[in-house]
Amino acid sequence: MVLATNATVEVRLPSRLGFEKVAMGTAASVARLMGFSEDRVEDLKTAIAEACINAMEHGNKFNEALPVAIVLTIHDTSLEVRVVDKGTGPDHPVPPPDIDRKMHGEEPARGLGMFLIQSLVDEVEWVRGSPNGDNYMRLVIRLDKERLDKASQ
Repeated sequence: MVLATNATVEVRLPSRLGFEKVAMGTAASVARLMGFSEDRVEDLKTAIAEACINAMEHGNKFNEALPVAIVLTIHDTSLEVRVVDKGTGPDHPVPPPDIDRKMHGEEPARGLGMFLIQSLVDEVEWVRGSPNGDNYMRLVIRLDKERLDKASQ
């Protein structure tokens, strides 16, 4: 199936835990339509869940009146996902976690979300205060070359 390039799917969720599953399911459906392998679909679902929970908790402070928007944009060789919140977001870059220190209880167990997201997708970008005042995390996951070669035959 060939999907229209630059087609978008948008979902708006309340800032309440559990609704990240709606975003996961929507993203998984789009990724499968694009031809992503099940392993990559699972990576995407995990990354989106983490990004949504971060947006709900840290961006919107679980204020259910503030939605989290998930915007999926289909490209020829990749899927771009923006997870948008209305909050203030972090005012400094999040340092990478020290896994050894966390495992030994020297650092809090929390704080692995950004590290996990960066490990599961091909690109991650955090944009604070976009022109319309929103913050968003931009994730990009690319179709692998082997799958692209098969699709073009």
